[in-house]
Amino acid sequence: MIVLGRIVAPHGVRGGVKIHPFGDDPHSWSKMVYWWLGRNPDSSNEADWKAYKLESLRDQGKNLVASFDEVSDRNGAEALDGLFIAAPREYMPKPGLDEYYWDDLIGLAVLNTADVQLGVVQGLIETGAHDVLQLADGEGDAKVERLIPFVGAFIKSVDLTLREIRVEWEADW
Repeated sequence: MIVLGRIVAPHGVRGGVKIHPFGDDPHSWSKMVYWWLGRNPDSSNEADWKAYKLESLRDQGKNLVASFDEVSDRNGAEALDGLFIAAPREYMPKPGLDEYYWDDLIGLAVLNTADVQLGVVQGLIETGAHDVLQLADGEGDAKVERLIPFVGAFIKSVDLTLREIRVEWEADW
């Protein structure tokens, strides 16, 4: 399952929910007939996710408002508050050239242009201006955490086959 966002509040009296999207093209999700809702974003077990049929999707500031066929009133929407939204990979739109799902980047090794391994991607942070890779290198007291902006000035290549990202970044930065 690829996590797309999170329901942050009910919206209105007809069962709408306000959604904080993870990613920069949430309108492409409107092509998916079903969205899967669940409590644990780390679960890949489809039994932990329940499919809801998307009825409508629209913008509301930086968030989205969605409604589902199965939810007809505010009480139903309140029951969904805090749930994560996900979809199986085969239902997701294909990313464009030089576009990646965050899920595809997590776990990739990050090496600089001098072949020094800087760590492994543990997560990403959405800052508004651009996304930032969160790296971890080492174990225990020797563990080093790094943050690298996910922008063309620093990211030289992403190779999903080799499971690595090449960056213009020094180990002591």
